[in-house]
Amino acid sequence: MTHWLILPIILPAFLAPFIVFAARYHIGIQRVVSIAGVVAMIATAAGLVWQASDGTVTLYQLGDWAAPFGIVLVGDRLSTMMVLLTAVLALFVLLYAVGSRWDERGRHFHALFQFQLMGIMGAFLTGDLFNLFVFFEVLLIASYGLMIHAGGNARLKAGVQYVLFNLLGSTLFLFALGSIYAETGTLNMADLAQRVTLIDPAASVGIRIAAVLLILVFAIKAAIVPLHFWLPSSYAEAPAPVAALFAIMTKVGAYAIIRVYTLIFPPDLEVTAGMQTMWLLPAALISLAIGMVGVLAARKLDRLVAFSVIGSMGMVMVAIALFTPAGIAAALYYIVHSTLAGAALFLISDLVRAGRNNLDLTAQPPVAGAAMTAGLFFVAAIAMAGLPPLSGFIGKLLILSAGFTTAQMAWIWTIILSASLISVVGFARAGSVIFWKANSLEPTEAVARPGNLSYVAVSGLVALLIAHTVFAGQMHRYTTAMAVQLFAPDAYVATVLDTPGKLSKPQEDH
Repeated sequence: MTHWLILPIILPAFLAPFIVFAARYHIGIQRVVSIAGVVAMIATAAGLVWQASDGTVTLYQLGDWAAPFGIVLVGDRLSTMMVLLTAVLALFVLLYAVGSRWDERGRHFHALFQFQLMGIMGAFLTGDLFNLFVFFEVLLIASYGLMIHAGGNARLKAGVQYVLFNLLGSTLFLFALGSIYAETGTLNMADLAQRVTLIDPAASVGIRIAAVLLILVFAIKAAIVPLHFWLPSSYAEAPAPVAALFAIMTKVGAYAIIRVYTLIFPPDLEVTAGMQTMWLLPAALISLAIGMVGVLAARKLDRLVAFSVIGSMGMVMVAIALFTPAGIAAALYYIVHSTLAGAALFLISDLVRAGRNNLDLTAQPPVAGAAMTAGLFFVAAIAMAGLPPLSGFIGKLLILSAGFTTAQMAWIWTIILSASLISVVGFARAGSVIFWKANSLEPTEAVARPGNLSYVAVSGLVALLIAHTVFAGQMHRYTTAMAVQLFAPDAYVATVLDTPGKLSKPQEDH
């Protein structure tokens, strides 16, 4: 099954040009091909997750060139889970785009969507830093095209801002890659894990600079303070299905931090000891606070959801910044939750927009389908705010538990609990203004109810949130096994460097 590892990348890479050249003027064919491709990706990703569930690390060598000279893809518990999460999210986003006819409002939506999936899947599966940069650029190009889909000055302005920030990140990434290659002579992550340990701490200035640059690059992708300014406008102005897909984009930055700073620059590495947590934890706590204050202060529903994404990424990064197995396990559980909740809220915002003149948080006449939309918003808002009994509450408990024994426990608990309260107030205010106060006003004109397929897509995401809650014990055990594997990367390194083309199964995790 090792050859299946490249399928999540090459499948969208082939579907995108097929859609452009063979089905450019046939939206029905585009929809069938795009949805069928995502379903195939889900099946493949599920198989890869099953294969990695016992700790097996899978290697694919392009052109049969062995690492560190060849391009390799690596599948372990973490990367395969992220691939499956992306594929499942993509299916519901596509269903919504078709049901709401967003895919008809501009050209090449489905082709760009497939290229976007190619970049995301490649970022999760690549085994070397240079190809991580390449897939980041694929993400940037495709996401810009999707962001300005259907046009408009506000959307174009937000798209330019998004591109400029990410080009800055790309420039820093190139500087970091140059520094790493100059110091070590390789960019393969498994090879770097061995070579970085051989660097003399007295001559480690170059590698320290590279490590700092990398964390800055990934912080831009993850929208961590003070590098978060691009996200509110970009996500709020993007078409709803695009913004929903972008819920996984910030997680690419979080994934990169987890991968690089447990494999290449682990916490116990002398040359970079303490560097990761020196500013990452304070930045994460500030991001959480700013995000939730933004939720309370937002005057439009789409910007409220965008700020909630910043807050949720702050929560994820608080757990990651602990750099302990318990912290990483909690972060991974919360990553799944926040991706589903953020995507659902962006789509719900579009359901609200369909029956109103704007998304201002002001009382306006009720819209068709308001009861169903309000119910979905109620569940998704509870999940994002972290109220019991849904997965957001469980995820926050796991993060609080992971931070209980740290020296920063008082700060972590105070800010998380305070931010949660502010978030509850912000979402409650938005829900009451949009849905409850609307009942006291008379409808001004008949508005068509959103299509059934749109509700099916949002309901599917909400159902996944509920399933993530019901199976929280099993999911946390799996993320704990992931964290154990990340902090004991011998099997990963051995698979990439010592046993090319084969599978490596480590001893049972304890």
